[in-house]
Amino acid sequence: MRQWDVAVRSGARLGEGPTWDAAHARLIWVDILTCRVHTYDPATGRRTVMVTEQHVGAAKPRAAGGLVVNLRDGVGLYDAAGKFSWLSYEAVPGRRGNDAAVAPDGALWAGTMSYDETPGGGTLSRVAPDGCTVRVLSDVTVSNGIGWSPDGRLMYYIDTPTRRIDVFDVAAGDAGAEDGGAAGQFAHGRRPYVEIEQGAGFPDGLCVDAEGCVWVALWDGGQVRRYTPDGALDRTVELPVRRPTACAFGGRDLTDLYITTAQEDTPRHPLEGSVLVVPGAGKGLDQPAFAG
Repeated sequence: MRQWDVAVRSGARLGEGPTWDAAHARLIWVDILTCRVHTYDPATGRRTVMVTEQHVGAAKPRAAGGLVVNLRDGVGLYDAAGKFSWLSYEAVPGRRGNDAAVAPDGALWAGTMSYDETPGGGTLSRVAPDGCTVRVLSDVTVSNGIGWSPDGRLMYYIDTPTRRIDVFDVAAGDAGAEDGGAAGQFAHGRRPYVEIEQGAGFPDGLCVDAEGCVWVALWDGGQVRRYTPDGALDRTVELPVRRPTACAFGGRDLTDLYITTAQEDTPRHPLEGSVLVVPGAGKGLDQPAFAG
């Protein structure tokens, strides 16, 4: 018996970054390589699509209304009326924004990667609501999943080619930042949390549930896995497509797990690029909106 259903039948090239927008009771997700931000209301089935002017790695709701987006050349803002402005502009040839997440303090943690996945060509930065940007990690290859424990004291992070989910301690100040001087919460004490075995795929996007367990999508692995806080595998969701990209809890009770997917170069299944859902998968955490 399958565990998943189809939430949104779509042909996204690189569906990514599902995020539950509690203020509007909808799912937000992106198709990176077609420059599209999608929304889906599971109660009504209503869908919207917004086209950005650059490849968009992630889109998250803002407390003031609108979206914060991780684009090719930096982090930008759309207001509630759709007007765009740059918040943190840093154009680097051959590089684009990838996954991003909003921390408990309302800052955006935004990752980048080289288009050709050059080793060390990416970064992870903390972008404050006022636009102050601090480089937290350099020498990253494919910056991906980011999430925080229920008490906010741990941060989980994926640089995909390492095959690891790493964990950091979270503290106030600039600990762990390469460029200090900014107030806020930062991460330090990086260490391995889980290593994905050879042949099982590569860790991509992640989310953390109310029990402190980490759910991770395995690119080229056709699975989403759940790991307990001590790193033990305790659930596997087998999927019909090989390239799930990320997962997030949504629905009004935050009990449904939404999973974005990508198409392969030679499509093998008609649901590649669709958004799947595992109803009643668990209980998610309330996700903060970007404070800027």
